[in-house]
Amino acid sequence: MFYIKDKDSLKSFIPQETISELLEKTKNPDPAKVREIIQKSLNKNRLEPEEMATLLNVENKDLLEEVFEGARELKRRIYGNRIVLFAPLYIGNECINNCQYCGFRITNKHIERRSLSLDEVVEEVKALETKGHKRLIVVFGEHPKYDAKFMTETIKTIYETKVGKGEIRRVNVNAAPQTVGDYKLFKEVGIGTFQIFQETYHYETYKKYHLSGPKSNFHWRLYGLDRAFEAGLDDVGIGALFGLYDWKFEAMGLLYHTIHFEERFNVGPHTISFPRMEPALDTPLAERPPYTVSDDDFKKLVAILRLAVPYTGLILTAREPVKIRNEVMKFGVSQIDGGSSIGVGSYHESDDEKLKRSQFLLGDNRTLDQIIEELAEEGYLPSFCTGCYRLGRTGEHFMEFAIPGFVKRFCTPNAILTFLEYIEDYAPEKTKIIGIRRIEEEIKNMKNNPLKEQLLEKIEKVKNGERDLYF
Repeated sequence: MFYIKDKDSLKSFIPQETISELLEKTKNPDPAKVREIIQKSLNKNRLEPEEMATLLNVENKDLLEEVFEGARELKRRIYGNRIVLFAPLYIGNECINNCQYCGFRITNKHIERRSLSLDEVVEEVKALETKGHKRLIVVFGEHPKYDAKFMTETIKTIYETKVGKGEIRRVNVNAAPQTVGDYKLFKEVGIGTFQIFQETYHYETYKKYHLSGPKSNFHWRLYGLDRAFEAGLDDVGIGALFGLYDWKFEAMGLLYHTIHFEERFNVGPHTISFPRMEPALDTPLAERPPYTVSDDDFKKLVAILRLAVPYTGLILTAREPVKIRNEVMKFGVSQIDGGSSIGVGSYHESDDEKLKRSQFLLGDNRTLDQIIEELAEEGYLPSFCTGCYRLGRTGEHFMEFAIPGFVKRFCTPNAILTFLEYIEDYAPEKTKIIGIRRIEEEIKNMKNNPLKEQLLEKIEKVKNGERDLYF
């Protein structure tokens, strides 16, 4: 079990002083050095900490635009123009932690506590499926009610719930750190990615804002995904909550976490998330973050993360307003949520009280169809693909396909097939017209080869009612 008590032992993993020294050392970077670093990333190589620190210190507007263009180009080369869509599903908001930025914290007496029964989970999933969702991230507070058995029973229920042609094909999990034995239960039930956000990698800041409960143990949380790897889960997601401490330090922490996984398990995280702190019910700290991240710095953050970890998926959530989401998607985001609601039970219940059951406020309240329509209009290819996960292309195997560029080769056809399913089964007429045009353009741009011929055959099968076809 990977669990270190002494904070000084972290110097080989999250070297607190070294990060600060690197950020100081690389101020006023040489433009030639910056361009060299961008080119290294474009050659599909993960950056080293000093290289990331150098990019983080770029302030010149013209040079920063070169950083942005590097991120855009990297997205085009590796991910193409596809955007994977998912929805968050909050199962319960009871929590025994006292995290000063979170609406779910145990000391919040104004939030309405609720945990969904399995019957209510079914109703939530049906509501999501009737809108066209195929991928979920299920979210649990940290509470004795939400043990591994409860969580895995919930996940099984989600997979078993189907309405019409709808089904959930991938369930990712955002939950408290588990023991190795409990992680094995999640593997057995067939989850996708297990996410744990460290929130802040700065030790003293972590202790300051996590006052009590299991989450107050910095090291138990930091090594939580090591135990997941040990249990056989090879798709993990990391993240930091931006606003608790200096954003440049947190970005460096995410890179060091990635390097830790590569060195110990020979594969980095499948996804990185970078949410900014948002207002929450009766949560003063969330209203006034200690380290507010401006929109300009947020754009810079996303672009540099893309360059630093070329093959890691970047998740942009509906915390952000539409304008910012549209801007930073160009810098290398690969996944977004759509049609999201984070009040417990709020997908199948229409009421004005969901805020009282929510962890924070959302910045993007568009429906799934509105987002899909706008994505297609802007030249993106909406995707609900789950092919890699279901064919075993995860963890180290995913990298075997990703590094030579095969993922883009597979993902574009799979995106087309899942987008066509959405068009056939759920899209209103306007979205159908826009979507078909988008698919036709994608096919036109594909090279004539056996894969394209197979794709055209599968497209006809989808039009004739077959579902869940993928490469």
